[in-house]
Amino acid sequence: MRRLFGSVRARATLGATLVVAVALVAAGAAVLLSLRSNLMGEAGTQAERSARAVAAELAAGTPYDKLSGLDGDIGPVQVLDEDERLVAVSEDLERISGTDSDRVEAQGAGRPAGDDDDDSEASADPLEPGEISAETVFSNGSATVDGDTEDYRYAAVEVETPGRGTLKVYAGAPLAAEHGAVRTALTVMLIGFPLLLGVVAGVTWLVTRRALRPVEGIRREMAAITRSEDLARRVPEPDTHDEIARLASTTNETLAALETSVERQRRFVADASHELRSPIASLRTQLEVAAAHPELLDLDGAVEDTVRLQRLAADLLLLARLDAGERPNDTRVDLAGLAREEAEGRSGVTVEAEPVEVAGSRGQLGRVLANLLDNAQRHARSAVTVSVRREGDRAVVGVADDGDGVPEADRERIFERFVRLDAARSRDDGGAGLGLAIARDVAVRHGGTLTAGRGPAGGALFELRLPLV
Repeated sequence: MRRLFGSVRARATLGATLVVAVALVAAGAAVLLSLRSNLMGEAGTQAERSARAVAAELAAGTPYDKLSGLDGDIGPVQVLDEDERLVAVSEDLERISGTDSDRVEAQGAGRPAGDDDDDSEASADPLEPGEISAETVFSNGSATVDGDTEDYRYAAVEVETPGRGTLKVYAGAPLAAEHGAVRTALTVMLIGFPLLLGVVAGVTWLVTRRALRPVEGIRREMAAITRSEDLARRVPEPDTHDEIARLASTTNETLAALETSVERQRRFVADASHELRSPIASLRTQLEVAAAHPELLDLDGAVEDTVRLQRLAADLLLLARLDAGERPNDTRVDLAGLAREEAEGRSGVTVEAEPVEVAGSRGQLGRVLANLLDNAQRHARSAVTVSVRREGDRAVVGVADDGDGVPEADRERIFERFVRLDAARSRDDGGAGLGLAIARDVAVRHGGTLTAGRGPAGGALFELRLPLV
């Protein structure tokens, strides 16, 4: 069963069919009950008219054998006296049920007026001679007339007659039309409802299949991408402008982002391997030479290569943590104080700062300022200026130098990893090309931005913008 209804199409078809089935059963029951009630009411109205017609003749003093309603044309009729004795009955009535008397033969002519039975209860609102009761009592039963047995709806009315006391008249109207109409309606429903449910199930199955066809195409393409590991492939996007089309578009956007991320990671690994290979090879060469000729050991060069390896490893570790989604904490950081700390001990660095606080990691923000100052000192001729100020709801930290500046075409490229401009291609002087990339990543993780521009002295100007606390 679980496998049978394991698809969305099967479950949607089953759900739609069940909902329509419940609605059809409820509507069919309501129609049958309404039809039966209306036909029963019509039969009751017909029976009441017949009973009141006979009662009117009795009120007028018509003898029992002269009553026109006893000819059997309008249905079975019974007339009972106060003792519930049958005093008149319609012709050809052979059997009757559903009235106060099941007799079909008259028993007497009734009692004279004023001869009351001591055991009878006086009416709370006695009728006047010749008056017909306004109240009608209805009941259901059956009768056999001239050999034909049918169900009837009976109406009973009382009439006060002069000389014969209070009589009760029963008249029946056949229910054959009601039964026939209800049976016909039920037959139509029993035949039509299954056919309608079949049509609903078929249409739902086909519509759902057509609607889900693009989903199956997306699934097959994703499976092919997974097998081939070719992230350049994209899933088909249906031209329907619906949820499935948006799903395909989002899937392609995810694949594009994943492709970019994987390509960036591959580039990063290749560049990191290349950057690590040079100091490791240099350090190994120096150690091998020192092992063969101790007097030729370049201790300062070995220490410098080791420190460079240590810094590069620390940069790579920080980038890995940032790529993994590490979020900074929400401690308050005084950017003015942090700028003075990072500038302390650096020659040619001037700090112009006003108190500004932001939320974030003090260590990571200090790393950003250190990287910006290192970059500025590397390219400055003589002076580096650090400014900290407020601009609206942002804190702005500017690091400017008086060097040659950054060409406008390269102001975004310098934030890429392992990128060194021509003036700084030397690994010894220009670093590994990770400082600015780390600075921008940290700025973005703190909800800010880092941009490069032209400074007041003509050199480079790096502006770090962070939201205030």
